[in-house]
Amino acid sequence: MNKKLKGEKKSHKGKNDLQTEADRSAQRCIIASLHKQFPKVSIFGEETLDPSEKIPEEMFELGFSEEVLAHDCPEYLKDIKDEEIVIWVDPLDGTAEYTQGLLDHVTCLIGIAARGHSVAGIINQPFYNYKAGPDAELGRCIWGVIGLGSFGFTRDVLPKDEFIVTTSRSHSDRLVTETVEACEPTSVVRVGGAGHKVLLLIEGKVHAYVFASKGCKKWDTCAPESVLAAVGGRLTDMHGIKMSYGAGVQRKNTGGILATVSDHEYVVNKVPEHVKEVFDKSVEAQDWPEFELARIQHMNEKDVDQGIKRKKTDTPDSDSSRSTKSDLLADETLDTKL
Repeated sequence: MNKKLKGEKKSHKGKNDLQTEADRSAQRCIIASLHKQFPKVSIFGEETLDPSEKIPEEMFELGFSEEVLAHDCPEYLKDIKDEEIVIWVDPLDGTAEYTQGLLDHVTCLIGIAARGHSVAGIINQPFYNYKAGPDAELGRCIWGVIGLGSFGFTRDVLPKDEFIVTTSRSHSDRLVTETVEACEPTSVVRVGGAGHKVLLLIEGKVHAYVFASKGCKKWDTCAPESVLAAVGGRLTDMHGIKMSYGAGVQRKNTGGILATVSDHEYVVNKVPEHVKEVFDKSVEAQDWPEFELARIQHMNEKDVDQGIKRKKTDTPDSDSSRSTKSDLLADETLDTKL
């Protein structure tokens, strides 16, 4: 994937809708490869491609990861049919940042939904470590499955008595600013790309991702939501409602984006009512008791964060409204303030 993103020519479709040849090249590779192996699965991508276009053989990636296949599939997914699966692809999340040379903001997102629920996701960061020198290993792949865990990253511990919010660096307006300020952050991290923002969450660099805008699409959030939920986090609209990722849903997330690793209701309750009135309530996916049971049970397991390596541990201050124990941990020796 890294090779397919390097050296591509940039093109501009409009002032606020930057496109690159890298978008289209990466999407051709991803969707063609998935269709070849899973022809009955519905796949939607950000870019509009010519369905009659012949894809060169060298564009196909048909291998499997032995590391991933070594894990047991969660029980609730074992009876899922291909026709019940929808895959959402954003070949280059953070396109504006890519064209501006902010390569650490760029991710490739592949989200997998079953029966309308996001269940698994991949966040590929192709330029990770690009500033570390010519001998450094470039790129990394973070993946997660709800009921199994998320893997491929290292988790830090956030400072006590702080509340750090991340939001868009390039798509801000009055509502976005008002909502962020209503959360009373001690600091705000403005970066590009939904995938990159969720990486900041799961790596313990920010407490919340707040974006009061209708600009995100399903391919922006399906993969990040799965990776986040697999470590006990939540991604919802401004009303605290989960989104549906079925084949028939509208592509826009017209309810805005709120994401946290823990204390999600705290952030939902901070959103001003006049802001919530601007945003639609998301259409929820159909009830799926087995999925909900797996998600809740997974959050309560001691090894729920098995894919996370901690650099240090900390104990939350029980008297602080922002220092409650993380929802994703049950083992008190690993509890951290998030």
